[in-house]
Amino acid sequence: MHEDSIEILGEFARKERSRAFNPLIVPSVAEAARRGQSLALLRPIEPKFQWKRKSDAAMAEERGAYAKAARQGSLLDKELEALEPTPYEFKFRFRDAEAEHTYVNGDWEAHAMFYNGIRSGKSEAEVLSWMDRTFNVEYPSRGMVFAVGNQAKRPQTWQLLGVLRLDELSEIEKAQGSLF
Repeated sequence: MHEDSIEILGEFARKERSRAFNPLIVPSVAEAARRGQSLALLRPIEPKFQWKRKSDAAMAEERGAYAKAARQGSLLDKELEALEPTPYEFKFRFRDAEAEHTYVNGDWEAHAMFYNGIRSGKSEAEVLSWMDRTFNVEYPSRGMVFAVGNQAKRPQTWQLLGVLRLDELSEIEKAQGSLF
């Protein structure tokens, strides 16, 4: 694969993005597993974003993992060398159509959001409050989707890979979207 050949060709308008991705949304992690998927989108029910400060040992372990990954040679070499682990573990508690879940948020964007807030001059408390408002109020009220996935060697273990702001479509819009 030629990493430097990736090119942005355009951008979806918000409604177009919702129409494009809505058919891919499954009602539950269990349904995705039954379908044999290893990557799925789902709308969480009553999501609750949470955080907890990491221990010094966890921070040291993460620093070591970042250093090891940086030595392996990839597209992200320089960025990985410079990364400092986020001092917080971010999680989401939520329900889907079949079960309750608590997943660690492995989405790099949540950690980037934390550091962008710090770099903008906000205190940790202000940044965490901003993240709380974003993930517990704004996204759920406007439409939020979780990207979840598993690995071939552990198909029963699902992880939260990303949090997407995606408008919910009305029943009419869903029906219209299926016509195209």
